[in-house]
Amino acid sequence: MIHVPFVKRTLSNGLQVIVHEDHHTPLVAVSVWYHTGSKNERPDRTGLAHLFEHLMFEGALHQPRGYFEPLQEAGALLNGSTNADRTNYWEVVPKDAARLALWMEADRMGWMSDALTEARFNTQRDVVLNERRQNYENRPYGLASFVTMAAMYPPDHPYHWPTIGHPSDLRATSLDDAKAFLARYYHPGNASLSIAGDIDTEQAFDLAAELFEEIPRGAEIERVTAPSVHARARRIVLEDRVELPRLYLAWPTPGIFEPGDADLDLVGDLIANGRTSRLYARLIHSERIATEISAQQASRELSGVFQIVATAAPGRSLAELDAAIREALTEVGAGGPTPDEVERSRAEAEAAFVFRVQTLGGSGGKADQLNAYNVYLGRPDSFAADLQRYLDTTADSLTAAARRWLDPDAALALCVVPHGRLDLGLPDSDPAQLEN
Repeated sequence: MIHVPFVKRTLSNGLQVIVHEDHHTPLVAVSVWYHTGSKNERPDRTGLAHLFEHLMFEGALHQPRGYFEPLQEAGALLNGSTNADRTNYWEVVPKDAARLALWMEADRMGWMSDALTEARFNTQRDVVLNERRQNYENRPYGLASFVTMAAMYPPDHPYHWPTIGHPSDLRATSLDDAKAFLARYYHPGNASLSIAGDIDTEQAFDLAAELFEEIPRGAEIERVTAPSVHARARRIVLEDRVELPRLYLAWPTPGIFEPGDADLDLVGDLIANGRTSRLYARLIHSERIATEISAQQASRELSGVFQIVATAAPGRSLAELDAAIREALTEVGAGGPTPDEVERSRAEAEAAFVFRVQTLGGSGGKADQLNAYNVYLGRPDSFAADLQRYLDTTADSLTAAARRWLDPDAALALCVVPHGRLDLGLPDSDPAQLEN
């Protein structure tokens, strides 16, 4: 049984604080989650949440010279990330630097606006635009996720636009827009702070109260909602600077922690992940019609996305990949997985959970997971319940999930092909529409 002991309290300004004592190493992990991501934006002002991930590393009123240098001088590891649903920041520091890490997190939570100048805003906006060019526009297959999400979700759906935002929206965003977004979402009433490691519980709570409690709570934030999206067969083709054509098949699926979410995780493993998976054995090892294959249930708050990605081997076609993948899905939906496949998938899931709780901080460590469970479920102690979702899966539940959510005839199919080779896409594919 996985158990991570903790104490949770809420400060008077609404900040939820979670403390986990772990004295195995002289380190303290600090993690802050803001329940804000790109889904909190509006269609004509996309990319603000990710932009603030950058801006909030640049410094605040009492520490204007940035966050990396002073924390790294103290021996810290630190980073942050943004997705559709949340923004997080984390530090792992020697225990004597715990106060420094918490003080700096409090500074950017409470006094960021005072340091947000026009020059800093413009500089980081340019950094984000360059990041988009480098990591997506100029990277082979880099725009595939943008096209897939835009085709799956209608324009007013919070998952329609990419987390990094549209360039035209970023360029149109003003400093006043940014400050309004900051005031709306980055405050104690919309945050969860976890402190894990070699620190006394009461000392941790005293530090949190001392450093954070004077920060105003902020206005109540309404939960983002969106209508359900149903699978709809569609074929799209995108020309890109690639050598080999690649096929993406995608379906809207249950959101994170909803029924079917864990089952689809394991369906992805047994279909396409690892050398023992069905499609790896067939497409890569036996028939050699693919150079790589993967599948994933991407779990998010409003809706998940199940996606299978396969790259055609030289001289082989996307039509061959499409037929083989659809056949594998039909087999799972009709006959289900074997007992060995179910046991192996459950064992791999359990091993991943055990490995995760061996890490104190960082992305996916105990401090991060305590915040994740707290933000999404309101229960930081959901380690065992989360794992049990996977241990409770059966051949019948995996079969039902595949049959319910992964209808081969309702897949969104995206073909990414070399420029000038639209003939390599699936027949009757519509040209991709890219938003700028």
